Amino acid sequence: MEKCLKCQDNEWPNQERTMCCEKQVEFLSYAGDSLTLAFIISSVILFITAAVILGTFISFQDTPVVKANNHSLSFILLVSIKLSFLSVFLFLGRPVVITCMLRQISFGITFCIAVSCVLAKTLTVYIAFKATKPGSPWRRWMDIKLANWLVFICSSIQCLISLIWLVISPPYVENILSEPGKIIIQCNEGSVVAFYIVLSYMGLLASMSFIVAFLARTLPDSFNEAKYITFSMLLFCSVWITMIPAYLSTKGKYMVAVEIFAIISSSCGLLFCIFLPKCYIILF
Repeated sequence: MEKCLKCQDNEWPNQERTMCCEKQVEFLSYAGDSLTLAFIISSVILFITAAVILGTFISFQDTPVVKANNHSLSFILLVSIKLSFLSVFLFLGRPVVITCMLRQISFGITFCIAVSCVLAKTLTVYIAFKATKPGSPWRRWMDIKLANWLVFICSSIQCLISLIWLVISPPYVENILSEPGKIIIQCNEGSVVAFYIVLSYMGLLASMSFIVAFLARTLPDSFNEAKYITFSMLLFCSVWITMIPAYLSTKGKYMVAVEIFAIISSSCGLLFCIFLPKCYIILF
């Protein structure tokens, strides 16, 4: 009588049922995965592009174009965009506990800082033009500290949400047997509610930026970046609105790829729509 041996959890019997073979493991691997290679190349190129633009702004920080758009906020925005491109690497490779905990938190905080800077820049433009009228009540809001405090408070709220998420129900690694012979290794958000609160708060800030920029779009054109901010926020919101159903309808490494694509696309929208026109004016 033949003796049957039970395969381990990470193994699967071959077709002849004579031996156990390791199950195929699926994640965005650094080795031999074209998707991972495409994301690495895109992130590195865009990171270098953002670094060059930041260097240009620092070199020409005394020019009217840079001064008129609150150069300190522009620097913070560019640094946060650079960090968002780097956060892509937390989504690549075999998931471990630390990367699962950092990936959603890091992208949420960096994007929150970026969108907060955009909101502060938009409000600065709107208030600046409103305050030019004699006796305008907007004059008392003409203080650069208002923009800095707005960025600090909005970012602090996101940091607090992320901290509560990590304390109450942190993300963790899970192995899913999606089909015979295949194991999907992915990060479980821990708390789906916290994940969508992070996205919703980011969406709220982006919506506020879009509304204020839309109201300010008809103001005088000289140094007015409201039109560019309007388009960048429209692109930003469109990417994340379309990302959610695509994210929920996929699984495995393709679910992660959808989120990475959303991060890269929305970061590109902020980088190119807001800063390329200024670079063109500065350089040419």
